[in-house]
Amino acid sequence: MSRGTASASTATTTATKEDSLSMDCLKETQVDQVKDLLQQINQAQSLEANLKVLTSSYVGGISGLAKLLGTTSDSGVELSTIESRRKLYGCNSLPSAPRASFWQLFVDTFDDATLQILIVAAIVSLVIGIYDDPATGYVEGLAILMAVLIVSVVTAVNDYQKESQFRELSEANDDIMVLVLRGGRSFQISNRDIVVGDIVEVEAGDQVPCDGVLLGSDDLELDESALTGEPVDIPKQATETGDPFCLSGCTVTAGSGHLVAIAVGRNSQWGRIKAKLEKEQEQTPLQEKLDDMAAMIGYVGMGAAGLTFIAMMAIKIFVQPQYLEDVSVFHHALDAFIIGVTIVVVAVPEGLPLAVTISLAFSTKKMLADQNLIRHLAACETMGNATNICSDKTGTLTENRMTVVRGWFANTRDDSTSDATTSYSSISATAMENILQGIACCSTAKIVPADNKTSPDEEGHVVDTRPVVIGNKTEAALLLMAQSSWGACDDWAARRKAANFGSPTGSKLFPFSSARKRMSVLVRSPSDASSTLYHKGAAETLLKDCTTFLDKDGTELPLTGSKRKEMEALIQEYASQALRCVALCRRNNIHKLIPDPSKATMDECSSKLEREMCLDALVGIADPLRKDVIDAVATCQRAGIFVRMVTGDNLDTANAIARQAGILTEGGISMLGEDFRKLTPSGLDEILPKLQVLARSSPEDKHMLVQRLNGGLMPENQESWEEVHPGKDFETQKDLLLPGYRDEWADSRNGVGEVVGVTGDGTNDGPALKAADVGLSMGLSGTDVAKKASDIIIMDDRFSSIVKAVLWGRSVFDNIRKFLQFQLTVNVVALTITFLSAVAGYKPPLNAVMMLWVNLIMDTMGALALGTEPPQDELLERRPYRRDASLISRPMWRNILVQATYQLGLLVFLLNKGPRWFGCEDGSTHHFTILFNAFVFCQVFNEFNAREIGDVFDPARSLGKSPMFIFVIVFTVIAQWLIVEFGGDFTQTYPLSMQEWRITAALGAVSIPVGYIMRQIPVSEDPVTFAGLDQSVGIGETKPGKANFLGTLALVLLPVLAAIFYQLYWEIEEITDHHVEE
Repeated sequence: MSRGTASASTATTTATKEDSLSMDCLKETQVDQVKDLLQQINQAQSLEANLKVLTSSYVGGISGLAKLLGTTSDSGVELSTIESRRKLYGCNSLPSAPRASFWQLFVDTFDDATLQILIVAAIVSLVIGIYDDPATGYVEGLAILMAVLIVSVVTAVNDYQKESQFRELSEANDDIMVLVLRGGRSFQISNRDIVVGDIVEVEAGDQVPCDGVLLGSDDLELDESALTGEPVDIPKQATETGDPFCLSGCTVTAGSGHLVAIAVGRNSQWGRIKAKLEKEQEQTPLQEKLDDMAAMIGYVGMGAAGLTFIAMMAIKIFVQPQYLEDVSVFHHALDAFIIGVTIVVVAVPEGLPLAVTISLAFSTKKMLADQNLIRHLAACETMGNATNICSDKTGTLTENRMTVVRGWFANTRDDSTSDATTSYSSISATAMENILQGIACCSTAKIVPADNKTSPDEEGHVVDTRPVVIGNKTEAALLLMAQSSWGACDDWAARRKAANFGSPTGSKLFPFSSARKRMSVLVRSPSDASSTLYHKGAAETLLKDCTTFLDKDGTELPLTGSKRKEMEALIQEYASQALRCVALCRRNNIHKLIPDPSKATMDECSSKLEREMCLDALVGIADPLRKDVIDAVATCQRAGIFVRMVTGDNLDTANAIARQAGILTEGGISMLGEDFRKLTPSGLDEILPKLQVLARSSPEDKHMLVQRLNGGLMPENQESWEEVHPGKDFETQKDLLLPGYRDEWADSRNGVGEVVGVTGDGTNDGPALKAADVGLSMGLSGTDVAKKASDIIIMDDRFSSIVKAVLWGRSVFDNIRKFLQFQLTVNVVALTITFLSAVAGYKPPLNAVMMLWVNLIMDTMGALALGTEPPQDELLERRPYRRDASLISRPMWRNILVQATYQLGLLVFLLNKGPRWFGCEDGSTHHFTILFNAFVFCQVFNEFNAREIGDVFDPARSLGKSPMFIFVIVFTVIAQWLIVEFGGDFTQTYPLSMQEWRITAALGAVSIPVGYIMRQIPVSEDPVTFAGLDQSVGIGETKPGKANFLGTLALVLLPVLAAIFYQLYWEIEEITDHHVEE
């Protein structure tokens, strides 16, 4: 991109036209002219061409552009024009990639190779059947095709619904609140509501929400690499000789500014690009693990299919050679081939990855209601196995509702800040003015008047009348304290404007930095050439740079040793009461050191000016602990999760809050960031098991802590280590400097690190959020940069919402295990009974259509039923699983084998004794329908068993919260009844009597008591599969007293089970006698 030369002067070009036309009276031709003009100003990567149009006589420069759009930098657009602007220039909704149609998803289902083979085999069967028997020979082939069609339709419907849910999630992810100026008032609105002409404010960490032209800025720099590919930050100036153009989708890396929107939505640069993009859905680690398992099970199924085909053909050739004499051998070969292919269709568990997708789609939507916006699907399941959570304090553990409750103002102490007359009557007007000016200048927050709190409704009326401060909460506390306690009803915006805020030759603002622990503002007096430096920041840090203090009469007195100790004691007193200690100080007459404040740099400010300052005020700000934090922290600790507080606050303040929250416990370690940075990697490893609080820490400290815990983004080799530590010698210092390096880290913990979730809200938190296994950004207080670097956005900033994310993550993992337990049971039984019947010389009792129906129950329907199970609170009573934990636990193997044994025993019995007991012909359609019905009902009732994967036996637990499970069960039973009673030749089924329905259903229902009895077999999870703190009980582990209770219950239920079996026996005998008499 070609760029003009930057200039410090502001253009004063004015438009040649007289007055801007009202949006309501623009003619169609004029609207088209304005639209065309905006497009010419906003050409991609054409700075010189854009500037040429901007400075043309018709536009009249930046000020002329604002006038042309009917807006001003002081008041913005009129509220009455919002809708007309939206109609004329469009809304700010970005285009989404075109979604796949239902037809496309339906066609995609036929990409499965085994389905394609089955379709070909069905067509061959159809042709041969019609050739042999034109009347009914087509039935089997057509029935298989219809079954395939049903499976494909159900799969396509499921995929369509899943895509819809993920699109809703993506839309929520793109919804960002921005600050705009309308009708002279500030409003926080959704970025989607921006219209052309809006004055939009941006600052470091924000993503530019629309294309715009700067009207004013303060050292603004943008990262435009997303659009241009340029890796350097681009300076922006509100001048016609520099680069005033801000493009949507770019990130503000430094400074602040306000711009006029000239293109929104599809017409913006980012909108044009996004319309052409189509993002592939990423695959989660669990999906990858399940893909491997599905492939392994598929190979087993293919082997079983091959053996079944060989067995069926061997019997026809060697046991029944008469079939070789005519064309029927081809029929039998085709039947054997179709059965073999169908076995492959059933055996290949396509439902495993599908179950993850369904569970994630369901969970992410529910998590959004629990204030967790999932940006990356893998984070949902990963969060369930988190072993460490490194949490910020402010706004996450506390309410971020700042209130000044203690104060020292101009050498006057106040411990109530509630009675202005008694506390501050002795403070002179000069001293008060110094304090108020410091509060005003060291603040970017805005007080919205009582009738202007929120954005207007559709009719342009303000819907809430409560006053509010928009911006930094600490600044809000100071502004509201000055107004409510002191009666200072200043117009803070007017004060800033008088201090030349926003003027290229006026003030210079250096935003708060975690490294400097302060916000600084250089202000040039509008009346003379004098300048003043104002500071607001960490009290103990600023106190070190002060040599005088403000007295109540407005004079500056020396800060003697005794006075300094008094101030230090006051700071410690406030901190011990869990108060945030903030100091206000200044330095006058700095124009001799820095003549032009607008050109000052932060380095100059730090080296020349941050000394010999005057302490004006100290305040203690209360930020109460959230009411649900204590329980949430305790829940995490019971769940085996180590909770650490990482904060920039004073150590005493951090310790007080951490003790209240239950984070800092007896024997726990709290330390300062400066001490943390002095540790060696091995030294840090020694204290990590007890490090609970890290105070006065920087984002770099948080990053190194995360790296040391999980090895994330750890330097891999000497080159990458030297990039982290420039100028250091790798050979002599590699074991001395944090965070260490990959080989050393892996050797120290056998290559297995912690699973770390870390919170962050600032721009500088990006590296830590990226290094963490799960980055958790704050939805209310977080910058756009932090949100883009994170995996989950905590919409309400609450720590308790993080605990809900853990619960849902564990639920996803357990739901997949439930489905896997269910599917493997069906697989083992279906494959084994088909193979055994083939070896025994029977025609396979489950034909191709039956097998496809079982496949539908097992895959899609099973995934829907078990993948959407709601989480149980008991999931937080166990430790997290290790990264390499097996998907199938010991209790699951027990459950699978016992249920499969019962079902196989039942089906083998019905295969051999069924004809005699039910009075039907051996190998007849009637015989196999009875077996098929019993098999399906076994799956229906075993699906209830599969809802529990451990020792807990409560198949109906929270059933009312699982509507999808109930729907699947009801649908399966109804569909089974329709298939059996009305399938006829298509499904090769025989209508059963009511008594046969009762018996087969009862035989399937026996799976429930079998599920109870098998859970009395003592099998526990392998302890090595668990990670995290050893403070919990794992699934499969027995709590004290549980074994005795279950044993007693078993003794009570055994006679009941015996009675059920006795009743079934006599009903079967009655049927047999009835058929014998006939």
